[in-house]
Amino acid sequence: MLRLAVLRHSHTSAAAGTMAGVPTVSFSELRSLVASGRARLFDVRSPEEAAAGTIPGALNIPVSELEIALNMDPAAFQTLYCAEKPKLEDKNLIFFCQMGRRGLQATQLAQGLGYTGARNYAGAYKEWLEKQG
Repeated sequence: MLRLAVLRHSHTSAAAGTMAGVPTVSFSELRSLVASGRARLFDVRSPEEAAAGTIPGALNIPVSELEIALNMDPAAFQTLYCAEKPKLEDKNLIFFCQMGRRGLQATQLAQGLGYTGARNYAGAYKEWLEKQG
């Protein structure tokens, strides 16, 4: 019930660096993290959306599958996604979608499961495309 209340208020602007209590990452910070290889990117859009273009290096896990994926044992995750499962203590686990809403939802979900380094790229793929284009 609490999660729904938080989601409803996510449209209001919050202090820089957080969105509805969720840590966020800016475009310039994300670009720097990606360039230095210090971010793990998760594209939580549909496979069709991700196939049309995504941030380089992002792993596509639709938000509808995310809870199951993050609860998998590491071997099953590796088999299904051909990538190492993130660890609870990993820093800079960046979740993003097309416009920002699913990314926020995904970040909240990951935090709820104990992923302390989960952050939302609030600008989402839309901003990335505009600024990197």
